[in-house]
Amino acid sequence: MRAKFPKIGGERPAPATPPGTRLYAIGDIHGRLDLLGRLLELIKADAAANPAARQAVVYLGDYIDRGPESKGVIDLLLSRPMRAAGFEEIHVMGNHEDILLQFLADVRCGPHWFAYGGMDTLSSYGVRPPGLMAAEADLLRAQADLKGKVPQAHLDFLRHMTLSHEEGDYLFVHAGLRPGVKLDEQIGQDMMWIRDEFLHSDADFGRVVVHGHTIAETPQVKPNRIGVDTGAYATGVLTCVVLEGTGRRFIQTAALKPEL
Repeated sequence: MRAKFPKIGGERPAPATPPGTRLYAIGDIHGRLDLLGRLLELIKADAAANPAARQAVVYLGDYIDRGPESKGVIDLLLSRPMRAAGFEEIHVMGNHEDILLQFLADVRCGPHWFAYGGMDTLSSYGVRPPGLMAAEADLLRAQADLKGKVPQAHLDFLRHMTLSHEEGDYLFVHAGLRPGVKLDEQIGQDMMWIRDEFLHSDADFGRVVVHGHTIAETPQVKPNRIGVDTGAYATGVLTCVVLEGTGRRFIQTAALKPEL
């Protein structure tokens, strides 16, 4: 891990990407294959108009649940849709991917998963969802059906995602970090699931944290974090923050004025 930003004259310099690198970080997709396809085309057009020496797309997790096409989103991501256009692609794991994998191992977490979008994922894989108050037998049936219908390539993809990704003065995670904990001591549970303790903190994490997980009407730009979950599954607005040098801007599937 790099040291914290150096201070000059008591002031911190603006955080920056590595020289020659442009990063596109995409917020929570939640089964909206239509919006993901549209946003990727906007990113390609942006890059074509302003070529950079190195370009990378960082997907910030929560690819599944809530929207109608979770399976289609994973199919698209597995195809590495940006590779042909010269992009690197990094996939961060979200809490929704985490709980899907938990359900495949233990049906007891099923009702919790189903309550916030898991049934939509089951349907996208052709699995009949159980009721929210389903008996154990029905949960076991859904688990077995899902195990039989999720392609092995999808499971491998979900299980091998990264929990965090570092570029220059930025750290990319799904949910956030635990205040007061060193970067190299952060745990996956917090990176995927934390909310209020992180959002309400003005702690210096040593990097600007770029994250999704918590919906806001507009992108959230704070001294220590940038949040880009704009509730795409419900709003139709899928957001990407573009980071290059010390600059920041946004690309969205619908225009919203960011909170600066």
